[in-house]
Amino acid sequence: MLLSDRDIRAAVKEERLHLEPFCEELIQPSSVDVRLDRRFRVFNNQKYTHIDPAVQQDDLTVPVEVEDGEPFVLHPGEFVLAATLECVTLPDDIAGRLEGKSSLGRLGLLTHSTAGFIDPGFNGHVTLELSNVANLPITLWPGMKIGQLCLFGLSSPAEHPYGSAVNGSRYQGQRGPTPSRSWQNWTTWATG
Repeated sequence: MLLSDRDIRAAVKEERLHLEPFCEELIQPSSVDVRLDRRFRVFNNQKYTHIDPAVQQDDLTVPVEVEDGEPFVLHPGEFVLAATLECVTLPDDIAGRLEGKSSLGRLGLLTHSTAGFIDPGFNGHVTLELSNVANLPITLWPGMKIGQLCLFGLSSPAEHPYGSAVNGSRYQGQRGPTPSRSWQNWTTWATG
């Protein structure tokens, strides 16, 4: 069940849901707006000829931090990692879904490629997968609203929430935009 504004406020007040820094005015009828942090990770295109998710490529992306009052310019066709300003902590009976903002989508900004789901038990900054599908550069300002976090109550608490040892939760506790860790626990299954 999708949580309403009153459910979100109650979960925050009961200290079951944590959003730091928390700003009451960002609560919408059935979501919470999240803001853009100042740290980004850009692809090191001159270093690699291709991306292999099975291989550790530590310097595939490099960190970039914009100065106070300065924007980050996302060029057409460009893809970068960013993060929410808010650190999100979900209890074992609430899952999240990050969605883009309609006004930004109408400008050609995609907030995430595929990783919009946030498991119950997650703690950390949500990494954003920003793409510019417009034909003009888009200026991104740290602190701006970048997405909306929808929260869903589970029918019962997760037996093994994110962060449990059995799950191999690679991104628990992440701070700032976190590069892919797909190579950890990499496996393929027989296809024929």
